[in-house]
Formats: sequence, structure tokens, C-alpha cells
Amino acid sequence: MPDETALLIADVLEAAGALRRLGERTADAEGLTQARWQVLSVASEDPLTIPQAARRLGVSRQNIQRVANDLVALGLAAYTANPDHRGSPLLTLTPRGRESLARVTDRAAKLHRTLFAAIPDEEILATRASVRRLLAELDRHEGAEGRR
Repeated sequence: MPDETALLIADVLEAAGALRRLGERTADAEGLTQARWQVLSVASEDPLTIPQAARRLGVSRQNIQRVANDLVALGLAAYTANPDHRGSPLLTLTPRGRESLARVTDRAAKLHRTLFAAIPDEEILATRASVRRLLAELDRHEGAEGRR
């Protein structure tokens, strides 16, 4: 019998790759990259520092800094003063950035409805619950590894 766990991991990684490629095409249709879309999204609710955005997205601070600088240069985001830390400004979206994020998010939502139309909502909910449990276990394991 095959190792079902290994096959599940392979399937998840394959799905993640396919979804990344789809995300790139979706972002590109609105003149963005997926990285710019993600940074716009993470900073859309509350202004964040670059380190906060990097932690939320699970990538390096340097990577977020580069993307944030690109967004500022394009007029989609701006740096504002951080009352809690003078040396770490907050990244905020400009009105143009909010419009751009809304367009790409709307395009993605339409695409997702089409993509998942054949999968019953119950299956999507059950799959999401399983993935969330897996993520919780991974977090717990990483925490235990870090304490060793």
C-alpha cells in the first residue's frame, strides 16, 4: 500500500503550485504580480510595518521591503509615520492601491466560483478543516522543534 501521507503532501504541493500559477495570471491581468497582490492584501486592513507584513506572509523582510518599495513607486502604497517606532514606518494603501486590490480580488473571486463550481460546498468545508488541522499540527511541531 502506498504511503498516503506522502501522496497527500505531493498533492498539496502540486495544488499549491497550480494555484500560484493561477494567482500570477490573475494578478497579471490587473497589472500586478502575485507578490504585489499579497502585500497589498496583507496591508489592506491595517497599516503594517515591513517586519509585520513579512511575518504574516511567512517570507523574508527583505523580500517584502523590495515589493513594498515597488508598490510605493507605483503609487499603490505609501509609507506613513509609525507612532510606536520611528525607524519602522507603516505601509498603507493609497486610494489607487485599494482600487487595484479590489479589481484583482473581484477577478479572483469570479475565477474561484468557476473553478470550484463542480465541488460541493460541504467538500470544500471539509477539505479546509483538514488543511487547517494540518497547519495547526505543523505549527505545534515547529514550536516543539524550536524548544529543543
